[in-house]
Amino acid sequence: MSHQTRGDGHAPTPEDLREQVERTRDELGRTVEALAAKADVQARTKAKAAEVKEQAADRAALLAGRLREEAVSAAVAARTHRTPLLAAATALAVFLLLRRGRRNK
Repeated sequence: MSHQTRGDGHAPTPEDLREQVERTRDELGRTVEALAAKADVQARTKAKAAEVKEQAADRAALLAGRLREEAVSAAVAARTHRTPLLAAATALAVFLLLRRGRRNK
């Protein structure tokens, strides 16, 4: 087994070798954890499902807010134009009653 020399031309000390082994173990541990996370399809699927569910909830809340704003706007417009709307509804009711009366004759 050959020993690698340090930058100054001397063989590595036992302490250098221990540090190198510890660094290699740490790197190997991180690599194994990353591979295990990639291999855990069920966990990744659950995470993606949770993300999609959250996006859908956010979008639904946004749309609900827009609908509320439009409903309020429509109510304000109806109150503002109450007289013309009542006149139009009355005219429509009279027209339908007259039409119904003509059919019965």
